[in-house]
Amino acid sequence: MARRTFSEQMRTDARKLYDEGFGCNAIAAKLGISPSVISRWAKDNELGFDRTQTEMAVRAHTIDMAADRILLAQKMIVNASDSLDMLDHTFLVYNFGGKDNIYQEHYLEAAPLEARRNAQAIAGIAFDKATRIVEKDNGGLDQAIGTLDLVADTLKAAAEAYRADGETPVEPE
Repeated sequence: MARRTFSEQMRTDARKLYDEGFGCNAIAAKLGISPSVISRWAKDNELGFDRTQTEMAVRAHTIDMAADRILLAQKMIVNASDSLDMLDHTFLVYNFGGKDNIYQEHYLEAAPLEARRNAQAIAGIAFDKATRIVEKDNGGLDQAIGTLDLVADTLKAAAEAYRADGETPVEPE
């Protein structure tokens, strides 16, 4: 965004938009200036912006990230299981070799020791990582409860403000 001078007219317009309930980014977009300029202007004028929507968006994002971590942990467990399952079947070994680079393959009754060790290492690492993810994560339950509490508090405050304006009281159900 090109730098523009925050003129007196823009300050007046910003205050009008602020009074109409616009947020920092919305005011900046409407005036074609940086949000940081609006933020500084608001701070200088002892004005604050409602961060409820931002806080709720951050909480929702946190919950989404927790769900993604659980999905990743599930994939890691499946990977570990697949690595161990391959040890219970015939095992294909192959080679490219010789001066003519000939492909040769052979099936063994069981996986060789090196393949078993690798599969168990893969499974162990995947299980360890998945366990750590699950131990650190409660599935976003705390964040979900916090978000619901925030929504309830916001609705309660709105109802109280509505009553304070002398309008018909809103009765909670």
